[in-house]
Amino acid sequence: MRRLVLCADDFAQSPGISRGILELIGAGRLSATSVFAQSPYWRELASELAPLPVDVGLHFNLTEPLGQPVRGLSYWLLASQLRLLARADLRDRLLAQIDAFCDALGRLPDYLDGHQHVHALPVVRQALTEAIALRWHDRAPPYVRRPDRLADLGDSGFKGQVLKQCCHGFSAHLQRHGLTGPDWFAGLYSLTPGADFAALMQRWLARLPDGALIMCHPGHADPLPDPIAATRPLEYAYLASDRFNADCAANGVRLARYAG
Repeated sequence: MRRLVLCADDFAQSPGISRGILELIGAGRLSATSVFAQSPYWRELASELAPLPVDVGLHFNLTEPLGQPVRGLSYWLLASQLRLLARADLRDRLLAQIDAFCDALGRLPDYLDGHQHVHALPVVRQALTEAIALRWHDRAPPYVRRPDRLADLGDSGFKGQVLKQCCHGFSAHLQRHGLTGPDWFAGLYSLTPGADFAALMQRWLARLPDGALIMCHPGHADPLPDPIAATRPLEYAYLASDRFNADCAANGVRLARYAG
């Protein structure tokens, strides 16, 4: 059987999203989830997540408001490529989010990734490795999502190519700092209701190697603003279905936590 880390992003973004993720974890349909530690819902939700047998990571955030003013992704993409970002400020933001994660869950994250993959951008990546060195000291470091290892562009060829270009060299940077993460990554697609998420998952399940990582964005609808609100219940429905279990079995795939 090939092992797959299936990770639901955006835990604690809203009660509905989080409830859906918790239900899927309880049903054995996920093996990891990434947390918005800045969220006002995180502290309350952490107690429900803590005993569950999944990897729990920090979803480093620069672009999701969560009640605070933020800059959009286009700013971070351009400013990072032009090296206009302040590394110390980014490091401090990371440390604050790591600390908020720890304060609620009582331990460090199993892994780090970024909302809209901002953690892998130039300058941000240097802040990331500095923050890891400061918080993990001589402990075993977290694993890190590597978007430059995107292996399938889903239904978004242009979006995928932009992501890979913006994150170019990220894995080499991690390696220089003794860090690693799954070498095969998928889950990128248009996140529109018209996309066939089940068909994409079937394709990824057929292609993935042992130890792969797929991100997903399931959840229940709720009244809070969410640009992909229409897509989350569709992902949830497939992942909760007998069809998903059958697709995993047919492809010799089992869900697992990251083993390094």
